[in-house]
Amino acid sequence: MNSLVGILVGLIFLFGASGIKIDREYERGVIFRLGRFRRIKGPGLYWIIPLVDRKALVDVRTKTVDITPQEAVTADSVTIRVNAVLYYRIINADRAINRVENYEMAVYQSAMTTLRNVVGQNILDDVLQNRDKINLKVQEIVDEITEPWGIDVERVEIKDVEIPIAMQRAMAKEAEAVREKRARLIKASAEQEASLKLAEASQRIVKNPAALELRRLQMLTEIGAENNTTTLIMMPSDFISLAKQWTEALEQQQSTSDETK
Repeated sequence: MNSLVGILVGLIFLFGASGIKIDREYERGVIFRLGRFRRIKGPGLYWIIPLVDRKALVDVRTKTVDITPQEAVTADSVTIRVNAVLYYRIINADRAINRVENYEMAVYQSAMTTLRNVVGQNILDDVLQNRDKINLKVQEIVDEITEPWGIDVERVEIKDVEIPIAMQRAMAKEAEAVREKRARLIKASAEQEASLKLAEASQRIVKNPAALELRRLQMLTEIGAENNTTTLIMMPSDFISLAKQWTEALEQQQSTSDETK
């Protein structure tokens, strides 16, 4: 009799011990009693009724979804391939289990179709240059879809955009043309500024002839620094003016002599 009681007590103990559950800090247990939702348990140690209660374990940490490259046609009719990564976490384990069959697949499918649709509403330049705007738009739409499932979309990031080879060449030519245009504008602006400086310098030299002589001496120094064999004979600008005056005087004297004869 005592042995039978001992066996019975042992079975009751094992039956009760089988209901002891331990969940980690990032885990939640969704408890169903006879098939109906009862409550959410965890984290830590708790007890459920064996054979009556069932537990569905849910991980509430942030999850990462890698969206495979998707083909999309932009608003300016360019076919590209875009891939992205999505971050989400479960904020209500009850709804994540009871309102959608497979929340992981549902989040992935909604993110994939939304990414393709949002990219199709933008031109190629916006997709390449304004990724933050597209990321935010995709996040808002997917978060709105998954909110009834108790899921919060934390972030969406476009990782890569694949462009057709022909379009890459066209974009390279366009970029080269833009750079050439900018270089020509800069060169023209520099030449205009240099011409203004030269005009200003010429006016100052006219007012001060000694400045021309100093410039001529500087030019000799620059020529001598090149290790060449060129020989230059410099004449003062006053000598040139004096020679001009002599020439005019001789011409005038010759003219007077012709008239006298």
